[in-house]
Amino acid sequence: MAKEPSWDEIFTSGPTSSDPQSAADSVGPDGVSAGPHGEPASRPVGFSREQAAPAEHRPASERTRRKRGSRDPEEKGMSVRRHLLGLLAILVTAVLVLGAGAAAVFFSFEDQIRGVMGWEESNDFDGEGSGEVVVTITNGQVGSDVATTLVDAGVVKSYEAFYGLLLENPAVAFQPGSFALRSEMSAQAALDALTDPANKVSTRVAIPEGTTLPGVLERLASVSDSTGVTREQLDAASTDLAGFGLPAEAPSLEGYLFPATYSLDPGLDAKAMLQMMVTEMFTRLDALGVPAEDRHRVLTLAALTQKEGGNSNDFFKIARVWENRIAEGMPLQSDATVSYGSGGTTISTSDEERADASNPYNTYANPGLPVGPISNPGEDAIEATLNPAEGSWMYFVLINGETGETAFTDTFADHQEQVLVWQQWLREHPGFDDPS
Repeated sequence: MAKEPSWDEIFTSGPTSSDPQSAADSVGPDGVSAGPHGEPASRPVGFSREQAAPAEHRPASERTRRKRGSRDPEEKGMSVRRHLLGLLAILVTAVLVLGAGAAAVFFSFEDQIRGVMGWEESNDFDGEGSGEVVVTITNGQVGSDVATTLVDAGVVKSYEAFYGLLLENPAVAFQPGSFALRSEMSAQAALDALTDPANKVSTRVAIPEGTTLPGVLERLASVSDSTGVTREQLDAASTDLAGFGLPAEAPSLEGYLFPATYSLDPGLDAKAMLQMMVTEMFTRLDALGVPAEDRHRVLTLAALTQKEGGNSNDFFKIARVWENRIAEGMPLQSDATVSYGSGGTTISTSDEERADASNPYNTYANPGLPVGPISNPGEDAIEATLNPAEGSWMYFVLINGETGETAFTDTFADHQEQVLVWQQWLREHPGFDDPS
């Protein structure tokens, strides 16, 4: 049995040939395969071990490797794709985990990180903001106060952003009041909104001339839904006379609340609302030259004129009647004072009420002025009190409840004739009620 050549022998020999001599000639003296002329033979293009030896003579490991590599190209492609998808999933998971961790670290140490990296965070918001915030600017506040108020309310991001803008615009002037703004506005947007009158918000209430204290409190309470101030709070605040700076002889706030239309900004409490009216009354009296020590007398007479006068044209004559009676030592005899002191709501009084000297407002039973004003007089009545018309009238009486026409007379007899005219008018107009 011929000896089977080994794997190494096969691979170190040249191409097989049926001619033994050819095979012998192909091996050089040093055992290196040689060409026909003795030069080293080159391996043919595409030459492989598989070509060199039959499969049964190849090593087992080589045969196994060849078998595994025999899969078709499509199967190989699917395997590669599955491998890549697995790697991608691992990569995405790693990125997400690392990203979440990095975000947590950044937000936990944002200030330190920004400091180290030299990143500066903006001290201003962008845009017009959102929602609604009501901000109130009070009298006497300057730019720095406004900046602080806006930061505290969450309107602007920082004091520096808004105040720095004011330094660039020194002509800006703020008006006291409440303004509808938004949360997280840029400093410029907030400044534009504060200087736009259309953004000013308030509740307005009108107090007519001659309204009594209870009437004023009722009107203020009627807007409690928007102000949040109740009638109970107003009643309590109105009794703290010392806190309003009233004269010592004033028995109440009656007469000291100037009748006008007021804007009640959000945040005003009961005391602040009433103080605003008292301050306005003092301002008007000062402008008319009324000394502080004479305020109570002037307001008491003016309130009497306001309630008794049919119209403002008669105020100056009525004021003269009071002066003439006081000069003569006569009682003022005003039904309006009797009604007020007895809790009435009209100028009509009874004989019994007019005889009641215990009523400190009763100017029939008591000489001189009533203890205090019986209404809140307007500026016309105050001016008439300070500048009464020239005349000798000692009496007057309303003779037409619709037009307010009043008759002025010097004597009691003439006055009685005019009283009859008034009584006839009342009979012709049953149900007429002149509120006090």
